[in-house]
Amino acid sequence: MFDLAAIRENPVKFDTAWKRRGLEPQTPEILRLDEERRSVQTALQDLQAERNAKSKKIGEIKRAGGDADAIMDEVAAIKGQMGELEEREATLAESLNMHLSGLPNLLSDDVPDGADEDENVEIRTLGDVAAQDDAPDHEEIGEKLGMIDFETAVQMSGSRFVMLTGAIARLEKALAMFMLDTHTTEYGYLEVSPPLLVRDNALYGTGQLPKFSEDLFKATTGHWMIPTAEVSLTNMVADKIIDTEELPLRFTAWTPCFRSEAGAAGKDTRGMIRQHQFYKVELVSVTTPEKSVEEHERMTEAAESILQKLKLPYRTVILCSGDTGFGATKTYDIEVWLPGQQRYREISSCSNCLDFQARRMKARFRDKGEKQTQFVHTLNGSGLAVGRALIAVLENYYDPAENCVVVPDVLKPYMGGLEKIEAREVQS
Repeated sequence: MFDLAAIRENPVKFDTAWKRRGLEPQTPEILRLDEERRSVQTALQDLQAERNAKSKKIGEIKRAGGDADAIMDEVAAIKGQMGELEEREATLAESLNMHLSGLPNLLSDDVPDGADEDENVEIRTLGDVAAQDDAPDHEEIGEKLGMIDFETAVQMSGSRFVMLTGAIARLEKALAMFMLDTHTTEYGYLEVSPPLLVRDNALYGTGQLPKFSEDLFKATTGHWMIPTAEVSLTNMVADKIIDTEELPLRFTAWTPCFRSEAGAAGKDTRGMIRQHQFYKVELVSVTTPEKSVEEHERMTEAAESILQKLKLPYRTVILCSGDTGFGATKTYDIEVWLPGQQRYREISSCSNCLDFQARRMKARFRDKGEKQTQFVHTLNGSGLAVGRALIAVLENYYDPAENCVVVPDVLKPYMGGLEKIEAREVQS
């Protein structure tokens, strides 16, 4: 959401910023609705003042023993006019709110211009990658080991679901536990076990509603299934005023996530890359405007540290204007190398949203001794997508000669000391 006063003051700034996202000028309609609404509000105030004055006159006439019927009819007529104006004002307010809530965040000046992911800019890489035309992908590895079962999952749930068993199921959990331990002990994030079902207002606050309702699953109770723990974690500060001394707040959670993938028809239909249900370790930070840029770098470092400890090759890119998400002002994508695809694939997006979500959630902070409040800045990132981390470990640590997956050193304590995942683990 946006500050209307700022739009009135400098509409060119906003239209220029939205143009970078491929949008036509938006401020003419915003300012038209805003001006009409304020005109109605002024008319309401004038009528209220007139009503008050006439009501006072009625009392004077009655105390003097006079006939106040005529002026009472005038007051009744004013009341009717006010009702019509109040209805009009509410309609205009709703139209203005819907228009504003459908507009994306303004981009940071250092976000490169570009149409799509092909124009994202690589800023660093770590680890060596080698050309392996015959490298098996995770689906083939899972079939060879007998621990990734798409057929059974499809029978019970349909496409874009998977069932993991045995040591690979344990490996998925081990990755999540390792991520949580790293983020809580080394980076100071507070672990949270949040609700997985939320109401409209929570998704509105983080920007998924109303624009992206088709990407979500909705329960018959009216609740929505979270597409990411970002929704639950960020809403922990909704409608609150936080003391500056408490900031930054840093939260992390390991949850299942549910997405309809409405816009991904035909994409990544094979394997586990794009599922309706998947696990993710999420990172959320809440901080002051002065610290959000620094916090963004810190969060990205925390996410990258997982890949470094797992010794997985990766690169980090800054998303261009055409690829940056709706609520973000700037996003770093971390992409892990997948030998089975011979390409880097996204495993984390770390975004700074500035006060975009905070305005929608009414999340504020106040300096000690001050009455005035300010909107917090919110940030979110994957630390990491567990399913994609699992894919990366399977493909990068697979030994075709022995038909096994070597367990990364940092995961061995979470795997009961298991050194290798072998096919015979299915029967053991």
